[in-house]
Amino acid sequence: MRLGNLERATMEALWEHPEGMFAHHLAAGLPSQPATTTVLTVLVRLTRKGMVSRKRVGRAHLYEAAVDKDVIVAEAMRAALDAAGDLEAAVRRFVGTVSPEVAAALREALDERDGSAS
Repeated sequence: MRLGNLERATMEALWEHPEGMFAHHLAAGLPSQPATTTVLTVLVRLTRKGMVSRKRVGRAHLYEAAVDKDVIVAEAMRAALDAAGDLEAAVRRFVGTVSPEVAAALREALDERDGSAS
C-alpha cells in the first residue's frame, strides 16, 4: 500500500507510540508540524485504509496503528518487485547489496516457506 509523506510520517509516529496518540499530539510531533485538521484528515484516510484504529476518549479520539510496520514494508517490497522489468536481475542486484544479517533472514524465511527449516 503506497503512503504519502504525511501518511508515512503519521504511521511512523503511531508505531513509535503503541499506546496511541491524539491528533493534536501527532501534529505537534511531526517534522513538518502540519495543522491538527490536516492530521485529522490523514488519520481518517488511514482509518478507511484499515491502517489506523481509533477509540473515543472523552471528547477526542485516541489513534493507534492497526497494522504492524513489517506488513507495510513487506507490501512495499512486493510492489517494488512487481514493478521490476527484469525480476531476476532486480532480485540479484538487491541480494548483492544486503548485509549478512539480511541475507541470513532471507535464507531462513525461504527455508521456512519451503518447509526445509531445520
